[in-house]
Amino acid sequence: MNLDKEIKKLQSQVIENQMSRRAFMTSAMALGVGALAPSLYSEAANAAPKKGGVFRVGIGAGNTTDSLDPGLITSLFSQVMLRGGVRNNLVRYTNTNELVGELAESWEASPDAVTWTFKLRKGVEFHNGKTLDANDVVASIKHHVAEGTTSAAKPIVEPIESVKADGKNTVVFTLKGGNADFPFTVYDYHVQICPANSDGTIDWQSGVGTGAYIMAAYEPGVRARLKKFANYWDESRGHFDEIEMTTISDVVARTSALTTGAIDAMDRCDLKTVHLLERNSDVNVVEVTGTGHYTFPMFTDVAPFDDNNVRMALKHAIDREALVKTILKGHGVVGNDHPIATANRYHNKDLPQRVYDPEKAKWYLKQSGLSSLDVDLSVADAAFAGAVDAGVLYKEHANAAGININVVRVPSDGYWDNIWLTKPFVACYWGGRQVEDQMFSTAYATGVPWNDTHFKHEKFDQLLVQARTELDDAKRRGMYYEMQRIVSDEGGAIVPMFYNYVSATSKKVQYLKDGWASDADLDGYMGIQHWWFA
Repeated sequence: MNLDKEIKKLQSQVIENQMSRRAFMTSAMALGVGALAPSLYSEAANAAPKKGGVFRVGIGAGNTTDSLDPGLITSLFSQVMLRGGVRNNLVRYTNTNELVGELAESWEASPDAVTWTFKLRKGVEFHNGKTLDANDVVASIKHHVAEGTTSAAKPIVEPIESVKADGKNTVVFTLKGGNADFPFTVYDYHVQICPANSDGTIDWQSGVGTGAYIMAAYEPGVRARLKKFANYWDESRGHFDEIEMTTISDVVARTSALTTGAIDAMDRCDLKTVHLLERNSDVNVVEVTGTGHYTFPMFTDVAPFDDNNVRMALKHAIDREALVKTILKGHGVVGNDHPIATANRYHNKDLPQRVYDPEKAKWYLKQSGLSSLDVDLSVADAAFAGAVDAGVLYKEHANAAGININVVRVPSDGYWDNIWLTKPFVACYWGGRQVEDQMFSTAYATGVPWNDTHFKHEKFDQLLVQARTELDDAKRRGMYYEMQRIVSDEGGAIVPMFYNYVSATSKKVQYLKDGWASDADLDGYMGIQHWWFA
């Protein structure tokens, strides 16, 4: 048997849409090349895309205060532009939910998962002509732990004891304790690889990266123009000649731009009218279930939210089912006041689901010595599509419990700098994370920059460290179950719903046969380099 010929035959069937991924994997295993099957399939699946064209995308959330600093990225506009187009990470998440190498060719761990060795791809070039080497990776990691850093990734990389170059193409990480999920740490969208300066810092200011596109023009949070990088190392991605990105915060205007042909794709469809958009023969609506969730975070160190009885009253005063039905139009599921989705590995399926119960809310208020409660809730649709309406509905729900929520509508522009992390009770969205440690470390560990509830819990912090280093799966599961219970019962975040990503593109936009990645909007932020025109 000619093995190469048989492999090419299988790949041809994938290219011609005659074979599913599952069938390809089964056939590849039968040929004895199961270990190579994912990369062989990816090679075939990416063989069909056509090159060329100017791709225009309308983004629902961008800020004029957006920064090119990878540690300060907050808006979807920056996530798509920088992570999806201009820069790379060591690893990436595929549209089939697999963690694979990006700038890293391979990686391996010591038996105790304390030492991780990453081998870099050779010949990768930055947009300024510099060749990627291990020093760039070391400097990019240290950017998030340097003294005085304000990087949101600091709590994620904090478990790293040291990171060192071992020659030009090898990077060795030594952790403070074992972590079987460590590769997901360097997948986080903040941990982008930038060119190193001679003093060990990184050049993030220029916007230079190793990604498929060069930043040709940029107005923070408003618009950007990207051009194809001729020397991009991955020929299977980056199909368009140019990318034009525009923030269109109004969902009606965004939808109109798509249906009139002014843009080719949009995120955050208007769930009130998406059924009408689905009838448009020139449009594809794409819905993906993942880890994204909407929240109403409260500062647990600011009155009246510093009393857990008040927090529990507010948690029982919201009708989650009504929000899923009204705000999400059924495109999601109810939340349980913690950030771990059913899609996560250690989701606590045994935790009782909290429900709308005005009488129980009144009981908790009584435990605080209160018969009624007045609070301000700051909202804007920049937080999530329908956030203002959600705030109004919450107000109506809470009235039955003697809670008066004053819904304060604030400007969308600058929301993430002026309102979130500043006001004590706001609306927020999270894309979630693939592993529990990242989500908890980013937003719930004591003192981390994005702890938007100022949550501080000694036992939770202890379990977070212990679970990270625990390699026994059953013990680890128990720890994450308990952490979800603690956050749900004592935390400051109301998590009423997990949302599906609902986006839309022109029918001329094509994507991989296995669909979109489920970890973030617009194909895991990567649509601008994954997609192509028919």
